[in-house]
Amino acid sequence: MLAKCWQWWHNASMVQITIRNVPQEVRDKLALRAAQNRQSMQEYLRAELEHLASEPTVDEWLEEVRAHKATMESSVTRAAILEARDADRT
Repeated sequence: MLAKCWQWWHNASMVQITIRNVPQEVRDKLALRAAQNRQSMQEYLRAELEHLASEPTVDEWLEEVRAHKATMESSVTRAAILEARDADRT
């Protein structure tokens, strides 16, 4: 009984996505990758979408870096950086 309730709740939280006009060669490559991973196309694509959604976009990542940088105080001066760079050249 508990397993059926869990399955219903899990399925209720899912949505369907339809993608139209996918080129045949793209579909074939995805099907091959799914088969190589011993997954159905649906399982493979769902995992890929979950991975894609879990990673920040470049803009999100840059914003995180900028926010972190704004909280940091650097005691290294430009002159010290250039001096260290030049010391390595000799």
